[in-house]
Amino acid sequence: MEDYLGTIFRFVFLVILQGLVLNNVDLFGFVSPYLYILVILLFPLGANKSMVLFLSFLLGMSVDMFSHTWGMHTSASVFAAFMRPGLLTVLAPRDGYPLGTRPDMSHMGINWFLAYSFLLIFFHHIFLFFVEAFRFSEFFYTLGRSIASMLFTFALVIVSQFLTFREKRVL
Repeated sequence: MEDYLGTIFRFVFLVILQGLVLNNVDLFGFVSPYLYILVILLFPLGANKSMVLFLSFLLGMSVDMFSHTWGMHTSASVFAAFMRPGLLTVLAPRDGYPLGTRPDMSHMGINWFLAYSFLLIFFHHIFLFFVEAFRFSEFFYTLGRSIASMLFTFALVIVSQFLTFREKRVL
């Protein structure tokens, strides 16, 4: 129950933060942070895949309503949620994952979380920025913008994890 309440709180908090604060951050007209991806990153490991896809759809729609970018964040969020199980399989430890564990820094370790979050944020941002541009004539500009925004978002995700870091729990 604690995980569900935490997920709901994180969902609402990050949508409001994204809509009211982070959507107004545009560094050099090139870098835009999308911290709402943290909701998808931190869904519990044993969560129903259909539920994760549906909640990611709602997350993207919520951000789209704030941003007036109908469908862009929704499609990128669903794409990230779709990529998540495959990524978790690739990064799985030899013994597998304990069910119900949140894939955060305090449960999975710093190195694992860095690899996991970097790759999922990369997939999300590449998809988001190429859907936004919707043409390949600006391929390198779009690629540079997505990588710069991904690195900034990745830094924010790491900072948020260090702010909420707890000692590793014994399962």
